Order: sequence, then C-alpha cells, then structure tokens
Amino acid sequence: MVTLASSAATFRLSAATGLHRGDRAYQQDQVEVLLHARVPGCALAVVADGMGGKSGGRKAADQVLLTARQIFERFAPGSESGEELLRQLVMESHLMIKLTALTAEEEPHSTVAAFLVAPDLGCDVVHAGDSRVYHFRGPELMRRTVDHSFVQRLIDEGKITETAANTHPQSNLLTGCLGTHADPPHAPWHIDKLEFGDTLLACSDGLWHYFSAKELGAIVHTLPPRDASEMLINKARQRARGGGDNLSLVIARIEAIAK
Repeated sequence: MVTLASSAATFRLSAATGLHRGDRAYQQDQVEVLLHARVPGCALAVVADGMGGKSGGRKAADQVLLTARQIFERFAPGSESGEELLRQLVMESHLMIKLTALTAEEEPHSTVAAFLVAPDLGCDVVHAGDSRVYHFRGPELMRRTVDHSFVQRLIDEGKITETAANTHPQSNLLTGCLGTHADPPHAPWHIDKLEFGDTLLACSDGLWHYFSAKELGAIVHTLPPRDASEMLINKARQRARGGGDNLSLVIARIEAIAK
C-alpha cells in the first residue's frame, strides 16, 4: 500500500492504494495513482483488472497502466480536457491490448476504472467492464459507475435485484471491456467540483463484491485512506472464505489545508 499527498493552493489530495492476490494463483489486477509532474493538485488514479490466462490478463492490465503513464505525462491541465484524456486512456489501451493479443497465445482483456482530479477540484470519471468508481460525500454515495456486465443488464431489465446479482452464476460475464473485438463502452461522467470531505474509490469486483455502498461509504468516511484500504482488504478477505479473486483499490480524499 502506498500513501500519497498532493498539495494545491487550497486543498490536499490524500490517497492510498491497495492490491491483494486473493486466493488466486497469480495476480492480474494492477493499480496506480499518478501525480502530475508539473501541475500540483492534478492526479490520475487507475485500476485495471486483467483477464485471459495466466500471463494474458497481467499483460493487459500492465498495458492499461503503461498507457495511462504515457498519456498523463503529456497532459496539459487547463488547456486540455480531462474527459478527452480518459477517452484516450480507454481507446489507446484497448488498441494496445489487441496488438498484444497478436503475439500471445492467450486472449488478453482488461477492465479499467479511472478518475482524474483537476487543480480546480473538477473531476472526470471513466470505466469499462465491472471495475467501479464511487463518489462519496461524507459517508453518502453521490454516484457510482454502472457495470458493463450481463447481470447489470438483467438488473436494468428488472429481472433480478442487485443482491441476487452477486450470486448469479454468470456474474463474471462482461458485456464490454478492453481488448475485445468490439470497441469498449465509453460512458464518462463529470463532477463539477469536489468538496472537502469528498472521497473517490476506484476498485475491482474482487473488492466491491463483498460490500454494500453504505458499508463502503462508512469506512472511507471514518478512516484515513490508508487505514480504510487496509480494512476493506481485510474484510473482503474474511468474507471471501478462501475463494477470493484478485482485488485492487484506490481511495482518494479531498482535505482542506489548515491555515
């Protein structure tokens, strides 16, 4: 786990990452928080859940993070839009994963869940697959991404409940992600301005599967990001009872700077 702090004129972004192999034989999730080298207060958080054989999934997730670093390095906050950066992240990662598949025996795919915090506290969010981004104000859920999955489609059609979706036999079937033949889904959203005490959580399904939004909100609001990430991983591992997937998360909280 890593804790980072980025200071801008009026706020501090405190963030922590968490990554655990779960009960799988190998790790295919990847997670990173990037701070802009030239613009204080600008940060990009990325979670990627790779799929496709022992090495295929890890290659796909690695490609998402490599693409994120390259795009963010040349990003100019203020003159370029965060939505466009995240669109490039999705589409360029998708293309590179497809190119990787040409030389691999596996079929590498990956989800992505990412958010970009700007120096003016605007925030852009993007995802593809069933890795999620949550926005909490205090302990209350303001919004979360909607999974690109078969069970989410059943929920939308009113055929099953969200509770039933967690135990559905096809709960891991995605309708969209990176590296498939079809272009990935692109459903960005924008937060005009984050407030002090707001928390953003990006995580793979290996984590959110074990928690309600209410539980997540209570934990990320009550504890500092590092402690919250440790508690969430520990609780997810307990609740998995020996059958847990890889899990990864980023927690980022907006805090006022004491004067």
